[in-house]
Amino acid sequence: MRALESARLIVGKGVEGDRYFNGCGTFSEKLKDNPAVELSLIEKEEIDTFNQKYNQTLNYSDARRNIVTEGVRLNMLVGQIFTIGNVTLKGIRLCEPCAYLAENVNELVLPHLIGRGGLRAQILAGNVVSVGDLIKA
Repeated sequence: MRALESARLIVGKGVEGDRYFNGCGTFSEKLKDNPAVELSLIEKEEIDTFNQKYNQTLNYSDARRNIVTEGVRLNMLVGQIFTIGNVTLKGIRLCEPCAYLAENVNELVLPHLIGRGGLRAQILAGNVVSVGDLIKA
């Protein structure tokens, strides 16, 4: 995982260069053609709250989501069409934390992020997204 200033989001594929985009993620074969795994988002505020509550130093990239947002309640976007900059997305379902994340990052993330672990979204119209792009529902 690494932070980028911008990334290209491709309809039906996900984030250009991502391990799942390239078909080499742990669950790539199982998740093939599943629109709910094209993009994952998490709220900056939830990571900050986790760090403060548990006196941790979890980096934003440690959450293993494609996009870190700020100032938007992602849970409210389930079933909604929204945009980030010039990209159109559809919120599919919550992105709950998994045992893999807990084992590889911090076991405390599992109970803390249930119901707050972010959003899985389908890319309806792709383009480049950049740090600072506005999210509009």
